[in-house]
Amino acid sequence: MTASADKAVSGGEHDTGSKPPVTGNGSSPKSDNAGSSVKMTEIEDPRIDYLTADSELTEDLPDDSQVIDLVHLKIRSLEDLKLYRFTQLTSLCLRQNLIESISEVEVLPVDSFQNLDLYDNRIKHISSNVNKLVNLENLDLSFNKIKHIKNVDQLVMLKNLYFVQNKISVIENLSTLKNLKNLELGGNRIQEIGRNSFEGLGNLEELWLGKNSIPRLVNLSPLKSLKILSIQANRLRKIEGLEQLENLEELYISHNFIAEINGLEKNTRLTTLDITSNKVTKIENVKHLRNLTDLWASFNQIDQTFESLGEELGGLPGLETIYLEGNPIQTKNATAYRRKLVMNLGPSLQKIDATFIRG
Repeated sequence: MTASADKAVSGGEHDTGSKPPVTGNGSSPKSDNAGSSVKMTEIEDPRIDYLTADSELTEDLPDDSQVIDLVHLKIRSLEDLKLYRFTQLTSLCLRQNLIESISEVEVLPVDSFQNLDLYDNRIKHISSNVNKLVNLENLDLSFNKIKHIKNVDQLVMLKNLYFVQNKISVIENLSTLKNLKNLELGGNRIQEIGRNSFEGLGNLEELWLGKNSIPRLVNLSPLKSLKILSIQANRLRKIEGLEQLENLEELYISHNFIAEINGLEKNTRLTTLDITSNKVTKIENVKHLRNLTDLWASFNQIDQTFESLGEELGGLPGLETIYLEGNPIQTKNATAYRRKLVMNLGPSLQKIDATFIRG
């Protein structure tokens, strides 16, 4: 191991041993004590830590390795890892590094390779070489700097695709991913769901779109198999466009601007409805959701009678959890709130605002 190949780090500062210590004003002791005979002794820092060069990180790994995890090692270059050696590789995890270019993925073994995790790097573009990994099943490019979804259209075996916290503004180039089950696009710059955004994704089961700027729930009809839809912290003003999602089981629409609960007539398989932090004034239009187990409606403007709440929810046979804290129905009835909920809701109720009901 040569010195030039090492990154010597001591307490966050580089320590070469070639410079004298400095005084409080930034000058060397010699300049402050010209002509003095004070002797100085250099003491080695026992905390010094050596970070191996990129090229040495894979040196000791056997050629037949199937899984490689190199996390948080300040790796900059895929080329230096000599990935072409690993002809039986199935999974490569390079999370939390400094990688900018991923063109070197072309040397990965196409037949066996299934999982590529590049979460939290500095990637701006998806290399066309990614499209050569035709047996890839899981691809994580979250927490990078990607602006466009491209060069993934040949990954027809893909099941899970993660683009969380990038700079994506358009949902595109996904229509060929017929086997995709889970798509995560939270924390991007998406301002609309386009007419063809989800075309071809008939097998998608989970869609995560939180923390974007989407104003309307539209163009979701291709998602016939969708079970989980999360579109929290967007700009929604109404619940709409869910008529074709008859397999939907979980709907998360918290932190929007929704004033009424409606538009769920066809979503009878719903088990979880999260409308936390909206502008809802009344729990209504949910009595037909016979599979509902969880209703989360904290921090709205709900101010109805406990009796009317019971008329809407009391007949739901599996309702176990309800959250209503931060609503007038709770703040105005602090002492009787829990007791009245128990009286008016069904016997299946187990938890109110994160606290279990005592038997």
